[in-house]
Amino acid sequence: MATAPPVRAVSSEKVPLVRERSLVPIGMATILPEAARHVRHLESELLQGFYGAGYDEIILPTFEYLDVLAPGLDPRLAENSYKIIDRTTGRILLLRPDVTAQIARTVAMGMVGARLPLRLSYRATVFRYEPEHVGRDRELFQVGAELIGADDPSADCEMITLMIESLRQVGLESFKVSLGHVGFFKGLLVCTGLSVEGRKRAEEAAARKDLPLLEEIIFQERVSKRSARRILDALELCGTADVLVKGRTLAKGEKPLLKALDRLASVYGILCASGFKDFLLLDLGEFRGFDYYDGVVFDVFSDGIDVELGGGGRYNHLFGRFGRDLPSTGFGLNVDRLFRSLKLSGSIQPLDSKILVIGPTNLSSDLVSLTQELRRAGLRVLQRFVAASGQDLIRMAAEVGREADASTTVVVGTDRSHKDHVLLLQQGISQRVGNTTSTTKVQRRTVLKQNLVRTLYASPAGAP
Repeated sequence: MATAPPVRAVSSEKVPLVRERSLVPIGMATILPEAARHVRHLESELLQGFYGAGYDEIILPTFEYLDVLAPGLDPRLAENSYKIIDRTTGRILLLRPDVTAQIARTVAMGMVGARLPLRLSYRATVFRYEPEHVGRDRELFQVGAELIGADDPSADCEMITLMIESLRQVGLESFKVSLGHVGFFKGLLVCTGLSVEGRKRAEEAAARKDLPLLEEIIFQERVSKRSARRILDALELCGTADVLVKGRTLAKGEKPLLKALDRLASVYGILCASGFKDFLLLDLGEFRGFDYYDGVVFDVFSDGIDVELGGGGRYNHLFGRFGRDLPSTGFGLNVDRLFRSLKLSGSIQPLDSKILVIGPTNLSSDLVSLTQELRRAGLRVLQRFVAASGQDLIRMAAEVGREADASTTVVVGTDRSHKDHVLLLQQGISQRVGNTTSTTKVQRRTVLKQNLVRTLYASPAGAP
């Protein structure tokens, strides 16, 4: 199983001032066709799973007015958003930097009559400026879910369960969910006497697991050695149920800290009883990067990917920034990172097969009709007209089929005395051993047109 991310130092290496001219903006990506099919399929699978759990999809605008969305954004996030001037109104627009804030704005201001609790899901691209040396993307493909109007441990568990089950559904098995409570670490910072500015900086360092920076802040704030030890010990408290025991020792009877631990213990207990213990790590230093989180929070990590695949948590006070108090929790998954993790684990499966329908130009109407019939049946079909007949047609069909990477090639017009028949050429299975690739011989068979769809669906090589 994957392990929790270690407390790490952040590189201070400077970015070169001179670089080669890039064709694609830094932090953006072009996803080529094969990967794009997998990414879209992955998004659809996740959304279908959310829908099955009662979460309805919402589609949100790519742009927002800065002055409208700003109350729901972390100040650093607002500062690092990409902004343009609306040529119609003269107001500042920003490219969507965060979906949760958008949903809070939408529900608070535009869905006043909606029945609670409200369950929403989404797929969206978010844009955030990140320093180049951090190694993070500036364009993120996200799929997520939000549970609005419920504030109890079972609601927290519903979110975490949905995320775990969704990851398992798409084929990811080796991952860990790092589970904590923002209130514990925030409360600990208050108890140790840090200034308001010092607490803010310490929170940002904790969110990045940047232990050297946290130590520097503590030193600058002249925190006592005993108090400093409590903070640093809490950041490194990660494991199973014994973490809660050690946390209560660090709390020293402080009620806000004990209350946070009680809520975390309740959520952890329910999840363990539900069979998810092996996926969980308790982390009292778990600290989501956005300032609107105020309860149970979580991140998910997988082997081979050095950043979180996603995460979320409770944000009971975010809606109040838009004029309506609603307790809420949710999570988002980075689809690109999830795809890379699935690829590394060998969990990516072929999506579908391509069928090639090919025939002579003088039979174009028959070929088009057959192609449309197969497409209506749900098959993925290419078509090709060629100036050939007889054995030349068959040889050309086999060659074109290989070039098109078609699992099955349907050849029309090979036998003019039996116009109700077509020839199937099915590519053999390729196996790679070392540096050599072996391929079985192309299989040929003749079938009736009326039986073609059933034959293709019955064939492993032709099934979608």
